[in-house]
Amino acid sequence: MLQVSGLNQYYGGSHILWDVGFTVEKGSCVCIMGRNGMGKTTLLKAIMGLLPIRCGSIRFQDQEMVSRPPAVRARSGIAYVPQGREIFPELTVEENLRVGLAARPGRKQEIPEQVFELFPVLKKMMHRKGGNLSGGQQQQLAIGRALAISPALLILDEPTEGIQPNIVQEISEILIRLNREQNLTVLLVEQKLPFARRVAHSFYLMDKGRTVAGGLIDELSDNLINQHLKV
Repeated sequence: MLQVSGLNQYYGGSHILWDVGFTVEKGSCVCIMGRNGMGKTTLLKAIMGLLPIRCGSIRFQDQEMVSRPPAVRARSGIAYVPQGREIFPELTVEENLRVGLAARPGRKQEIPEQVFELFPVLKKMMHRKGGNLSGGQQQQLAIGRALAISPALLILDEPTEGIQPNIVQEISEILIRLNREQNLTVLLVEQKLPFARRVAHSFYLMDKGRTVAGGLIDELSDNLINQHLKV
């Protein structure tokens, strides 16, 4: 479904991503892991078109995305939940959810009922401002907003960051349900090993802007963890 190859990205004169390449098969859940500052967030932003790349290929459902702006990528079926959630604090929950509808195929203006089935708390708080929600509720809102476009690929950057344990557990169950029961393809960046092992089928490790290892999640060995994940 998603093929990234030869991806190079720079911040000014600093070379951040070095020939990054990986594949996300349809219906899979892939976790990108690595220590802080290794280029993981930059990679996701490049995939979404939020950062320019120097060279490389980003193919989604056999279509080259490199020259396409973020809005076109979203309309193609890629939904993105950024690190830190980035909801609109002064907009209500309903207004935040409706922001995503502009990228929904057919431009349907109804929020999918699935969003409220997965996150019933959002239905109870439709008229509450996003900035008045707890961190966990804001993360649910950010994921719900992404799901409002009925995506083919859901990308999440550190979905458990700063979230209370019970909401982390709930998010893991929802991602498993979406991926394994509804066949939604998922790509996520995650630091928490138990969460990654629970939800992901496979992994890629990044080190200093490069993809250095990958495989099935059961193949994430202690040696790889010590080499590329432990601080």
